[in-house]
Amino acid sequence: MLRLCHILFIRNYYLALILLCGYSYSDSFDYNLYNNHGVVGLINTPSARFFNEGAHGFAVYAGKPDTKVTMTASPFDWMEASLFYGSVNGKRYCPQTYDPICSQDYKDKGFNFKFRIKEEGIWPAIALGFNDISGTGLYSSEYVVASYGINNTDFHFGLGWGKMSSRYTIKNPLGYLHDSFFYRPVENVAYNQTNKGGRFSPKSYFSGETASPFFGASHVINNKLRFKFEYDPTNTDCPINTNCIEFENASSDFSFGFDYKINENFTFGLFSERGTHTSARIVYKLNPRSYNSKSNMKKGQYDENDNKYSKFIKNLESNDIGVNKIIESSESIGVELTTFMHPNLNKIEEIISFASMDAGINKDIKKDLRIADLQAVSEYDKRYENNAALIYQRQPQQNFSMNNSIVFRPFLAAREGFFKGAIMLENDNEYVIKDNFFFSSNLKYSIWDNFSDLYVPPRDVGPNQVRTDVKDYLKGFENKVVIGRAQFDYHLTPKKNHHIMATAGIFEEMFQGFGGEYLYYDPNTNYAIGFEVFKVKKRDYEMRFGTLDYENIVSSINYYQRNYGSIPFDMKISVGEYLAGDLGATIEFSRSYKNGIKFGVFATFTDVSFSDYGEGSFDKGIFFNIPIYGNLINYTWKPLTKDPGTKLSRKHTIYDLLVRFKPIN
Repeated sequence: MLRLCHILFIRNYYLALILLCGYSYSDSFDYNLYNNHGVVGLINTPSARFFNEGAHGFAVYAGKPDTKVTMTASPFDWMEASLFYGSVNGKRYCPQTYDPICSQDYKDKGFNFKFRIKEEGIWPAIALGFNDISGTGLYSSEYVVASYGINNTDFHFGLGWGKMSSRYTIKNPLGYLHDSFFYRPVENVAYNQTNKGGRFSPKSYFSGETASPFFGASHVINNKLRFKFEYDPTNTDCPINTNCIEFENASSDFSFGFDYKINENFTFGLFSERGTHTSARIVYKLNPRSYNSKSNMKKGQYDENDNKYSKFIKNLESNDIGVNKIIESSESIGVELTTFMHPNLNKIEEIISFASMDAGINKDIKKDLRIADLQAVSEYDKRYENNAALIYQRQPQQNFSMNNSIVFRPFLAAREGFFKGAIMLENDNEYVIKDNFFFSSNLKYSIWDNFSDLYVPPRDVGPNQVRTDVKDYLKGFENKVVIGRAQFDYHLTPKKNHHIMATAGIFEEMFQGFGGEYLYYDPNTNYAIGFEVFKVKKRDYEMRFGTLDYENIVSSINYYQRNYGSIPFDMKISVGEYLAGDLGATIEFSRSYKNGIKFGVFATFTDVSFSDYGEGSFDKGIFFNIPIYGNLINYTWKPLTKDPGTKLSRKHTIYDLLVRFKPIN
């Protein structure tokens, strides 16, 4: 009888939503939130709601038995991607009782993806999603979900597979298309003895004998408080010798709770889950529309008696654009400019337009944009330059700049504990010897850290140890100033569209050496191609000037593509030899925005086999760049630190410098 009541309730629930129509005030950036798994949704259920492209955020969840931290980004309006790192209380890290590390809780990492199928109209919005798509399988599940809003209430209903499978199920409808959908592979994955994790398993997607309906609703009580209710699809069964979380047996099929909006960016939630425990969640989210790179332009400090060219120059320099030369013809003004600060061409053109209007320049302005004296974009040729009158020529001069900052340095996925990190004081210096010749350095001092807790040696070392000894470097921060970077860079454009950079010194915390890069880059095309070669030697753990025995020559051929079609993206394909001596290829996809925000994913496959690579199967990760106070803050997250597939970490490449002068859709 109880099962029949559930089926009737679900059926009538769906029918009511289809018949109703209205506008949902609750479907907005203000009220949509990441759920416990970092997916826009309710408590454990997902929704078909999406944030605008460029939105990103974090969710910290504390439940029973799992705790989870998730970072989520929206590269497009129709796509959501997230990565998570979690700890499962009561699940042992490994079976060996003699190893102290095995007594701690199990750690898990993975990726989630969600794709919009259709937006809401007369019919509900629909989305398709994957949880833990290439992880160890603790949360592995797929779903189809629909969402429909009526005034302040947002309704969600869907069908889940895999670990999103509650007590009440239906026969897998996809099995009627092909019998293979009725079978979902299950390994004996106790303590990861047979499952290396990290592989995609398309044969298991949307498969299994059954699937589970789920539903839920959220209601906006006021501009601060939102109530959430759901038929919880979490699978709490944990058969012996399967990879699962030992949840407490549910005393209810439902979860409910409240989200309280602290401010525009932070929300706190408190929930009762399946009648077994109370959980808490903190969500941070950033709307790209609220992060506006179009900050107020700064007027230069000029006298009213200054001529229009002096005013123009001072306006540009006050907005971090240097002027090398100004020439003038009867119809236009040619300006040779240089800048490092601004993330893209759109911002530079805004500043030029403001500076010229404020200075009273009415002629058309032709730009010759340079960075490190590399010619990125030129709107005039030598003939124009020779026939125009020289108005201004900057005299070569040396320049020194310095910046001090407090930096948070996280280290996740350590076997010693859920989180390790440091608060560091960093000093960045740059000495401009010539327009195309620089010396830059980075010094670090740890104000506080718990890196001394790191003691477990790495596993799966090979083919050479180049990254897995990262803990020895982290412990080297203690009580001293270390050198993060100290390098000379020389740039040259010997022929139009052909660029060279030579570099020598300390490149990063682990490697130093010398080498160079060549790039063919035509600003009028959507592609670029080049190669790089570096001879590197491994630094010692003091991170001063000492070295270890290991050295190698790394090289790669690099292809870059910027797509301006209906799905704009940047792609990079790199083929060559990596730090550890393995050979292979890396493919990277990213999405850049006019305000400087950038999201990306990458994957590397080398001649090191999946079985030799171990857990993770191949190198992969995500990265994001977020402009803060005029600087570009970079962070790269990888589920595991491994030796194969790792590249030299460089301050910048030629393409990094030049691509900012390309338009962004």
